[in-house]
Amino acid sequence: MSFRLLLKNSLLVDPANQRQGLFDIGIAGGKIAAINTNLDKVRAEQVIDLAGRLTFPGLIDLHVHASQMLGGRNAHRMLARAGVTTALDLGGPAPEVLEVARSDGAGLNLAFLDQIRPGYTVSSPEPSRGELESFVEKALDQGALGVKILGGHFPLAPASTREVIAAANRLGAYVAFHAGTTSGKKGLESFREAVGLAEGYQLHLAHINSYCRGQTYPGDPGREMREALEILSQKHNLFSESYLSALNGTGGKCQGGRPESLSTINALILGGYEGTEEGLARAIAAGFARVVSAAGGDNVLLSPEEGLRFWRQQQTEALVMFPVNPAITRFLGATAKDRSGRFILDALATDGGGFPRNFLLEGGLALVKLQALTLEEFALKASLQPARILGLTGKGHLGEGADADVTVVDKCGNQAFLTVVGGEVIMYDGLVVGRGTCILTTGRGARILTEKGLPHHSLKLEESGFYRGKAATLWL
Repeated sequence: MSFRLLLKNSLLVDPANQRQGLFDIGIAGGKIAAINTNLDKVRAEQVIDLAGRLTFPGLIDLHVHASQMLGGRNAHRMLARAGVTTALDLGGPAPEVLEVARSDGAGLNLAFLDQIRPGYTVSSPEPSRGELESFVEKALDQGALGVKILGGHFPLAPASTREVIAAANRLGAYVAFHAGTTSGKKGLESFREAVGLAEGYQLHLAHINSYCRGQTYPGDPGREMREALEILSQKHNLFSESYLSALNGTGGKCQGGRPESLSTINALILGGYEGTEEGLARAIAAGFARVVSAAGGDNVLLSPEEGLRFWRQQQTEALVMFPVNPAITRFLGATAKDRSGRFILDALATDGGGFPRNFLLEGGLALVKLQALTLEEFALKASLQPARILGLTGKGHLGEGADADVTVVDKCGNQAFLTVVGGEVIMYDGLVVGRGTCILTTGRGARILTEKGLPHHSLKLEESGFYRGKAATLWL
């Protein structure tokens, strides 16, 4: 047997195959061809020595933003540099996601959801049942896996929110929800409302820690998080993730003297600022709100002075980030288990991509150093369980015949050293060399992606953990 690529002396962590130790990984035809302790270098076209470095199944981030609207054209490179091999874009809009994937791809696998936004993609906060069902169908026909309800930013009425969830389930589409409706509930109360609206249906309830910032129990976000976790431990229809960054990300665009996004307004209020355009300007000037801008192939946080100038030059149409995620909720979200010893939140995610907080490795391995997670548990939450939720049977593990998606970590710095997707190196020691994007879609979406000339792979969501339930995804 010959290998297209041979990874030598890797300290492999692969919980699905119960492997942890020094192994060589032989790759051929985009698949794992062999794993052993001493594969012959002579048999390989290319050899990379990974002595002293950790190797994981390719990281899968279940919550990123990689469109022009949310994240910009640097998102794919930022993800590849962070060691991510597969990502789920939870924001759309579909045309922008596909355009960025075509023009600025870095070799990743990418699935995406189209956004439901009143006055933008649907007519109002209370569209008809027929309009909502038509939108879900249109999203599938455009190549999306399903839809995302942007409730925390641009809410629908409660009944319309439930109808979106129901319509997606009827059509076999993936559906995610940033909790929030026109009822005006915030924080933990919006979370409770979302749980009720999803009763009887499968749902991805996004970034659980973002609903626990001390708005219901002032000064005690940990209590809020523990309550949310207790509820989720009993709700097997809900899939969820949490992120490890202190910063949340949202839009800074204002109209009529106020930010368009309710999430921006809420973050300003949490920081003691008015939820107005002037309040946002003061928050930027004070360094509480950090403006995001492209620089040198990356997206970075500007200084207060630069940020205020850039935000105004852009006529407020810029991304902003606020330090509103308490450490206790980030820690609990990553580590909490139910009474049977299973993780309550299914995955680690970043809400990153074009937002500069792609901390899966940095944050996850910091928790390993604290002995809050084991290496196997990190691999479980950052790769294996996300793969099972999406129904990616060839990913999340490195058994023979699996997809050759690999993430290698500089053990000292907790930074990605090597990212391999389908047997091809897309990032080496900080240099992104990958090109193009493989869109993960449904059978309905394959047609339009073929017409557009975009590489793609069709998933069977009906066989995914999302629709088969948590028993099919959770691993101990």
